[in-house]
Amino acid sequence: MFAFFAAAENLAVITPPTMGFVITSPTPIAMADGAVIDYRLRALGAPIRWRTVIERWTPGDRFVDAQERGPYRAWWHEHRFVADGDATIMTDTVYYAAPLGLLGRAMNRLVIADQLRTIFGHRASVIRHRFGR
Repeated sequence: MFAFFAAAENLAVITPPTMGFVITSPTPIAMADGAVIDYRLRALGAPIRWRTVIERWTPGDRFVDAQERGPYRAWWHEHRFVADGDATIMTDTVYYAAPLGLLGRAMNRLVIADQLRTIFGHRASVIRHRFGR
C-alpha cells in the first residue's frame, strides 16, 4: 500500500473527480524529505493552486505533507501505515486552520469541514476498493 502512495500521481486517483485535481509539478516526483508538489484543483467551485512540501518521508511507515501555499491558513497531514497480519491499516491525521479569521471559522462550520469529510470518505472508499477491507 505504501508504494501506491509513494507515487504522487496516485493522489489524483483518490481525489473526487469533481475537484479537477491536477499535479502541475513535473512528474514523476521523487518522494523524500523536502519534496515539493504543486497542483491545482477546484473547491466550492473556485480554482485553487496548492503547494505542499513533504516534511517527513519514512518509507513503509509514514509521511507528512504540509501546505506551503494554498487555501488554508495552515495544513499538516500525516499518513501512517501499520502492518496488521496480511493487511495494512492506514490512518490520516489532519490539522488545519481555515483562512480569513472569523469568516473562515464560520465557513468551516458551514462548508469546509463537511467537504473534507466527503473528500476523505471518497479516499477511504477508493482505497478499500483497490486494496480490500
